[in-house]
Amino acid sequence: MGFNCGIVGLPNVGKSTLFNALTAAGAAVANYPFCTIEPNVGVVEVPDDRLRRLAELFRSKKIIPTTVEFVDIAGLVKGASQGEGLGNKFLSHIREVDAIVHIVRCFEDPDVVHVSGSMDPVRDIEIIETELILADLETVERRIQSSEKKVRSGDAKAATEQAFTQRIHTLLAKGEPIRGKSYTPEETRWLHELHLLTDKPVMYVANVAEVDLQREPDHVRRVRATAQREGAGMVVVSGKVEAELIALPKEDRAAFLKELGLAESGLDRLIRAGYDLLGLVTFFTAGEPEARAWTVPRGTKAPQAAGKIHSDIEKGFIRAEVMSYADLIALGSAAAVRERGLLRVEGREYTVQDGDVLYFRFQV
Repeated sequence: MGFNCGIVGLPNVGKSTLFNALTAAGAAVANYPFCTIEPNVGVVEVPDDRLRRLAELFRSKKIIPTTVEFVDIAGLVKGASQGEGLGNKFLSHIREVDAIVHIVRCFEDPDVVHVSGSMDPVRDIEIIETELILADLETVERRIQSSEKKVRSGDAKAATEQAFTQRIHTLLAKGEPIRGKSYTPEETRWLHELHLLTDKPVMYVANVAEVDLQREPDHVRRVRATAQREGAGMVVVSGKVEAELIALPKEDRAAFLKELGLAESGLDRLIRAGYDLLGLVTFFTAGEPEARAWTVPRGTKAPQAAGKIHSDIEKGFIRAEVMSYADLIALGSAAAVRERGLLRVEGREYTVQDGDVLYFRFQV
């Protein structure tokens, strides 16, 4: 899997409509709050034309793309962390995702009620962020209480972690999210164990009317300014257009997008932005049996990349044989790459690059 993300937002901002369009999973959509009760989960393939071209070059019998998982939870309202609406039980469903996709309503539609009575994307963002912070406060307070006994017994390690957790509590109590701060490796590990919602990277998705896809109205500019201030990701999509697109036969979709002046779908842009936000790269393995894409964090060393395929390959790693996608396409075959001396043999310290085509040598 490439990565997984939790979709959040107020009711009636188009979360489930976008989820349906992005995943074609058929989540319920209705014009009233809390239509989504249990979380909807959809897995979509990451579009990457490089994989198709590699499969053609290697005459691969099977193509296996990497994927993205979307988890759609019920719309949140002010007070959700204290049980308003259907409460914060939904937040538990996204505690272990890699990133949060925050859908923000930037369209006017008298037929779709706004839970707050009017459209104000910055206010809506603040409502959701506050609920995530309050939910994190509850998590941190539980951790502090659970570690009190160890601290009182004189456990120095527990006391050090407790002091850090208290610092996190202070930040949250001031209304500050946890993301974007500097932490030591040990503190990062403690945070990871807490699964705090405001520690996760955020991607804002401005859901606009079709007419606003080719321009940037004030509502969208305000969301973009918020994203830039926070160092968050930002994508503009139209849930209505994405729904129409997914209903078309695949062969007709490119022409539909071209008519709208769009080079790619909202899903493609969202996935690419997600990779950038999370610092991910794609490497490939290719041969006659299959051509396959793999996702790893930028900076991953060759043995750890091998471990994505199988833990035994990482344990027995000897070396990686590396060809670049660009060289393969330019020269037309792996044999030609070898003849030109462009196949590289790399060891344990090699950092995998986006577009690498790898073959791992290992011993059992």
